[in-house]
Amino acid sequence: MTPTRAAPHDPKTKGRSGVSNGNKTFVAADGRTVWAKRFRDLVSDHASDLGGSENLSQSQKALVRRAAALGIELERMEGDLAEGRPVDLDLFGRLSGHQRRILETLGIERKAKNVTPTLQQYRAQRQAGGL
Repeated sequence: MTPTRAAPHDPKTKGRSGVSNGNKTFVAADGRTVWAKRFRDLVSDHASDLGGSENLSQSQKALVRRAAALGIELERMEGDLAEGRPVDLDLFGRLSGHQRRILETLGIERKAKNVTPTLQQYRAQRQAGGL
């Protein structure tokens, strides 16, 4: 008789890391910095855009974390630009491209918002002198 092993997603599996079982965000960091909090926010937001973390595969979760990490670095660079500090714009562009490709792979895409007024809205604006 061969011993049975718990399925990888079984929450009762012993010996899993804190990151694997969801108790920690990072393997080596304590997660209390401003950037760690922002990272968690971005991971949560991206996962929400995809239907929630519980609906993502481990591979998708890894891509979400990579997109969030790139987002953090891009935001840091944007902050430097806003403060007048020099930024490697070539690196900024490459990181932006990497993040976009990861988000496209995940299926997050830009949805154009319809800003065309309805006929009733157009008429109301014309009557109010807005057009």
